[in-house]
Amino acid sequence: MLHFADSLTFSGRKVVAAWAALPFPALSGSSLPDVLSAHQDLPWKLLSSWKEQKVSSCFAQSVVLRGMCQEKATRSPLHSCESPGQVLQHYLHTQFPGAFSTCQVLQQPCHTQPPFPQFFSPLLSRRGFLLDRAQGFSSAGVQSMPVLAALQSCPGLHSLLSGLCRELRPRRWGGSCAAGLEQDDFQEALEELRTLAQCYEPGCGAAGSEEEGDSD
Repeated sequence: MLHFADSLTFSGRKVVAAWAALPFPALSGSSLPDVLSAHQDLPWKLLSSWKEQKVSSCFAQSVVLRGMCQEKATRSPLHSCESPGQVLQHYLHTQFPGAFSTCQVLQQPCHTQPPFPQFFSPLLSRRGFLLDRAQGFSSAGVQSMPVLAALQSCPGLHSLLSGLCRELRPRRWGGSCAAGLEQDDFQEALEELRTLAQCYEPGCGAAGSEEEGDSD
């Protein structure tokens, strides 16, 4: 995971945010272009521990979608793409112009039989697709589902790292001293964290990210 995150970071950045849509919000039999065209906002939720729930820009990202077969699409801005991978790539470039984006689409869904936690809504089919009404079987009957997951290097991480700097203010030095950390080392680590947070300020490295995106 460390090497994977490194592939998405540049210009002094080292941290990425995790996102997921579990399940990917699709009706049974719907096509990927239809599903993505129906969502003006990205259909995923933040897994990382910071308050932002919506990202309008990013520097780099890697996205994986599983369990969406290629169905015949109705007319949409994405209908001309020849493969699900091209559909997702086009969608990401539309949502995040100039960002370095990689994506992969796999036909095999995420299997959710026990011991996978059975916390699913009754509005899901056994294959994890959305239903108009709840079915008679319990949520434990969900055997698989389409899933979208992403790692992003994005400006929103500035607030997470800056907040961590504030939490590590000098008056908390006593606890660090008791743990055997020298004050000079503590101050040096705190300064490195502040510098890292600055790398995620909006507009920081924008030209570099556009160059990366153009090379993709």
